[in-house]
Amino acid sequence: MSKQPGENTYLQQVLQEKAEVDRKLSNRARSAPAAQAPAGAVSPPASRAIDYRITGFWIWKSVIVPPNVYTVHTRRGHRNPLHMGKGISFRFNPLTDAFLVIPAAVQTILINANCICIERQGLVVQAYVQWIIDDIETAYWKLDFSDLEDPMGIVNLQLREQAEAAIKDKVATLSIDEVLSDKQPIIEELTHRLQTVAEGSRGEEGSQTQSEGLGLKIVTVQIKEAIVSSTQLWHNLQAPFRAEREKLARLAQLESDQEINARELENRFSRERGELNVASEISQLQAEQTRIAYDREQSEKLRRNQVEQEAERQILAEQNRTAQARNQARLELVLQELELEKQRITAEMEQVQQQIQLDAIQAEKTRAEVSARLEVTELQHQAEIVQRDRQLDLDRKQRQIENELSDRHIQAQLIAQLPQIAQHLPAPQEQRTTIITSDAQEGLFNPLLGFLAGLSNLTQEAFARPKADQETE
Repeated sequence: MSKQPGENTYLQQVLQEKAEVDRKLSNRARSAPAAQAPAGAVSPPASRAIDYRITGFWIWKSVIVPPNVYTVHTRRGHRNPLHMGKGISFRFNPLTDAFLVIPAAVQTILINANCICIERQGLVVQAYVQWIIDDIETAYWKLDFSDLEDPMGIVNLQLREQAEAAIKDKVATLSIDEVLSDKQPIIEELTHRLQTVAEGSRGEEGSQTQSEGLGLKIVTVQIKEAIVSSTQLWHNLQAPFRAEREKLARLAQLESDQEINARELENRFSRERGELNVASEISQLQAEQTRIAYDREQSEKLRRNQVEQEAERQILAEQNRTAQARNQARLELVLQELELEKQRITAEMEQVQQQIQLDAIQAEKTRAEVSARLEVTELQHQAEIVQRDRQLDLDRKQRQIENELSDRHIQAQLIAQLPQIAQHLPAPQEQRTTIITSDAQEGLFNPLLGFLAGLSNLTQEAFARPKADQETE
């Protein structure tokens, strides 16, 4: 059919593709009632995409499926499927049961998208998409796999329409050069669109942008080729490159011709000059060869002399560097020895200072021990006098404490006398207090008995220290 003037070819292609999609969908709608016919009805055999077997008799049948397909087994009166998974065979009652057998292998969709770029020119983008079922439960509820001849036909058709729409939307924002030179933006846009539809989107927690998807997984998305629809436009796009290459070829040809002409003239001049001045040229050539040989010989001598001098300079420089390194090493060694000597002197000075401090501490300790022994002797005499007085006045003081004095007053008096007592006592190294009393006398005797117990402990330590010193000596 010849093309009429003003005919919109792109519109015709779009209408043809729409008619093809409608035809496939209508064929699917017509085949659905046949698939849902009653169990007793006789339907013509149809070719199946999956080779499964139904064995048994009447209501005691079994469905045997290959191991690489999904099966969904439902029964009347049950909301959820009885069996769902890969390679599951099951018992089947045709009166109450129904089942689907879905391929589990990777599916490939070939796409030829007629697009319009930003320059309003037609492009055909060829691509392919591979996908697989990732969640059979979600895919079973949302997609149609009931066609026996092609269970994936409707899903492939829907994904192909989605992919073509994504490619057309992206190409509409690109120029012809961008589409032909870099197809990665189209691949990224197509991958994002298909993953959003097939796998769903996951937004932030609490957002409203989350979607579950169709239970499918996009394996790969690739752009095979981008073709310019208009032949004239394609030739125009290639014209600058071809013209540039043609110009380079023509210039190369001209340069070659010029070089050939120059060589021809040079050969002609040489031939004529040789015929006229053979003898003169020969003599000049001999002289030139002699001069060249002499110059070569002198140049070689000069070069050898320069090489020898350069080698000597390098040897001297290396010797200087070696001497400098040796001197530097000696200097560093001397500095290290000085530093070690300085550290040793510093350590000896610190030891001398520490010895002086230790001697001072030892003298102070000796003086403190003599003073402590004198104080302990004095305290022993005082303790003997106090014990005799305490034994005589114990009953009287106890009665006075019980009848006349309160706990607070006793504590005040004891606190007032503590500095005087502490002056005559050595510094205690350890203090232990043990109070044993009855419940009736606990409030009255605890402070006094605690003080007396502490005083008794200090006195015992004061008496025990001189004995320990004497045993040590």
